[in-house]
Amino acid sequence: MILPSRIRLCEVGLRDGLQNEPKILSVSEKLKLAEGLIEAGFKVIELGSFMSPKAVPQMADTDQLFRLLNNVEGVELRALVANKKGIERAIDCGCKKVKLNVSASKGHNLANINKTPRETVASFAENVDLAIKNGLEVSGSISMPFGSPWEGLIPIEDVEEIVEAYVEVGIMEISLSDASGMATPKQVYDICSSMQKKYPFVKWWLHFHNTRGMAIANIIAAMEAGITNFDTALGGTGGCPFVPGAAGNVSSEDVVHMMDEMGIDTGVDILKLIELSRGLLAELGHEGDSYILKAGRSKDLLK
Repeated sequence: MILPSRIRLCEVGLRDGLQNEPKILSVSEKLKLAEGLIEAGFKVIELGSFMSPKAVPQMADTDQLFRLLNNVEGVELRALVANKKGIERAIDCGCKKVKLNVSASKGHNLANINKTPRETVASFAENVDLAIKNGLEVSGSISMPFGSPWEGLIPIEDVEEIVEAYVEVGIMEISLSDASGMATPKQVYDICSSMQKKYPFVKWWLHFHNTRGMAIANIIAAMEAGITNFDTALGGTGGCPFVPGAAGNVSSEDVVHMMDEMGIDTGVDILKLIELSRGLLAELGHEGDSYILKAGRSKDLLK
């Protein structure tokens, strides 16, 4: 097994973890959590999203959070955007990096916005230009490239078409997001290997949900294929409102613990992370999808 000596994690709990929670945390609670994540060692954090406050009230204060916590040296703070309005909000509050997203499902895209995924990405060109002119970096995300509830498995040619559309509008950092939780390790290995071979100039991220308990195995498969950037969420929080039965993101502490045990550096302090995860779930008032919070570290068994 050939694995990297170091990986980079993006903590997405403040966005993907909180966006479906019935309890809305205050901006001061989010700020404290973000500061704790930085202290724990995270160098990439998704602070929130610039979506309609009516549609996603949990993210309504993302602008304020960026103003309170911007320009942290050595830490990339990013946010999800959907349109020009989101880019404008990002510019106004000092956000330096935004992420656009499209579904790999043609059926899903056509039903919701009457465009194919490629047409959707092509329409991002104006947003990308606006962002770049104002000093923002832009990345892209492809949701459900490993399978969707509408089509089942997505042909790799369809995913490549979206990648090429992103490249055409100037986006060279792309995340493959398993929002439906349908990915399997061999499929992940094959797709990641193929994507890196065909698009070696793209910086790749992987985003796994643990819907069917395969997120950790999928991360291992992606690492074997050469991927070293992964999204995780403390406490295993999150989910997808559009996918039946979708569970939360893979737990940050589960991933960091596994890497610690395998001698792979993440730069994240597992004990500080566990404390933050316990605190967040206590605030939310429910358990998360985290094995480490339930069982503790392997080292904790040794007397």
